[in-house]
Amino acid sequence: QEVEQPGAGLRGGDSGHRGGSGGRRRGAMAQRLFPLPRQQSLYAPSVRNPFVHEGRLSARDKARAVLLGIILLPFRAMCIALLLLLAWPFAAIATFCHRERGSVPLKGWKRRVTQCALQCLGRVLFFLMGFQVKVKGKVAGPLEAPILVVAPHSSFFDGIVCVVAGLPSIVSRLENLSAPVFGTILRSLQPVLVSRLDPDSRRNTINEITKRATSGGQWPQVLIFPEGTCTNRSCLITFKQGAFIPGVPVQPVLLRYPNKLDTVTWTWQGYSFKQLCVMTFCQLFTRIEIEFLPVHVPTEEEKKDPTLFANKVRNTMAMALNVPVTDHTFEDCRLMISAGQLTLPMEAGLVEFTKISKKLNLKWDPIRDQLDTFAAIANASKGGRIGMEEFAEHLKLPVSDVLKELFLLFDRNGDGTIDFREYVIGLSVLCNPANTEETIQMAFKLFDIDDDGSITEEQFACILQSSLGVPDLDVSQLFKEIDTDNSGKVTYNEFKDFAFKHPEYAKLFTTYLELQRCQLETSDEEDDYQTPEDTYSQSKTSVSEKTPIARNKVCPEGNEEDISSTSDKKDD
Repeated sequence: QEVEQPGAGLRGGDSGHRGGSGGRRRGAMAQRLFPLPRQQSLYAPSVRNPFVHEGRLSARDKARAVLLGIILLPFRAMCIALLLLLAWPFAAIATFCHRERGSVPLKGWKRRVTQCALQCLGRVLFFLMGFQVKVKGKVAGPLEAPILVVAPHSSFFDGIVCVVAGLPSIVSRLENLSAPVFGTILRSLQPVLVSRLDPDSRRNTINEITKRATSGGQWPQVLIFPEGTCTNRSCLITFKQGAFIPGVPVQPVLLRYPNKLDTVTWTWQGYSFKQLCVMTFCQLFTRIEIEFLPVHVPTEEEKKDPTLFANKVRNTMAMALNVPVTDHTFEDCRLMISAGQLTLPMEAGLVEFTKISKKLNLKWDPIRDQLDTFAAIANASKGGRIGMEEFAEHLKLPVSDVLKELFLLFDRNGDGTIDFREYVIGLSVLCNPANTEETIQMAFKLFDIDDDGSITEEQFACILQSSLGVPDLDVSQLFKEIDTDNSGKVTYNEFKDFAFKHPEYAKLFTTYLELQRCQLETSDEEDDYQTPEDTYSQSKTSVSEKTPIARNKVCPEGNEEDISSTSDKKDD
């Protein structure tokens, strides 16, 4: 496992020629000579955005769609309406006088008639819509595989797999039952219902799936799209655990749309529902391949760990599809929507939520709050990313070597900008661990020159100007932000409250300590290699001519071991 080492790379020039001048060493200090070690598990995903499909029709495709659509579109629309009306009586008979709807399975002639009639009408429906279905493999029975998991989920047309699989139960919203005609047909399929208004809906849904999966074939099979949202089929995102918690055998089912013109992919960015329907119905035919893989029987370890079970099944399906896997999930879609509302590019909100939340122990609300802060910084650049100038403006500090080092720590891919994913990781891995009570106390003592328990604006400016090497630095705006009671002095409590709300400053402070330590060490190494002439020349220099610097208070002798503990190093 790799370790995040913020201090690594600062001393890249230490192994160089020792006889060089101190100026050359300090110049090399601001530039990393070796790449910064990174955690492999936090690398950016191979597929940046699986929730976008920007399809474009050529002039030829548009002309063909118009010509075919003049005939096919009205014909197919009438066929769909007619077949739905024909299916409604069979669905109504199945649910008529059926007590305890949804709590007991349909049995006897009602179940056989409904299943046979709706399956035949469904096949006719998709044929008239222009779908050419190719099936590979064999559907397992309810006793062999109570649950079917289907991926990738990329379109509302994926419902074709329900007809091919023999009309298993599906997971649906409770509100869908109130739709005319379609609601009655859906009810006859005995769906597992999810209510958005019920706070216990998730637990009840899992309990219902478990009950049906362990009923010994009394209930129909349950068909689940474990990704939980539509993607562009470029990868398999995180599988939800609902299908794997029961710990029963599952049959993976693959979907492919091998068409030259893609008119079915329905993602968060791309064609709308109506546009896809019109474009698909205007095609002469649309190919779809459905492959039923061998049943996956979970091991004892997988039965105890639904996440492991889900990942094993996902890897099997990804290998068969020859696509990568990523840790995106539906929460990334929510972040995308939030990013769009904050006038950022929608893809700016993608962070691979499953991975970030698990490895950094972050929940949805804190990440959403960080998106607001990120948007406030990045909006100035109009590109959904933070540049060096925006980073310095956010911290109300000038661009300096210390600030450049902190920026490089955030910039994981070295492209000169910080995206939202890098910003979240940087705050969690770098800034929050460094923002300890010990670090805050050390920083406060540095600024409190006269040790009276408070910091004046003059003291604050003096230390910052000295440490950043900017004599004319204006810190009045930053000081006023810390001085919440406008008393002209910053107390320790005000200083600590500001530090906890802005952890970037804590990491900036520890980075400054790292730079100071490196300068002291390289200075000692140069003294070891001085020539007699250099020693004689230095002995003539008066001690009073040496300018005192702030690091004498920051890095007192004999305290380097304590200071090094403030440098955060987070294991993967």
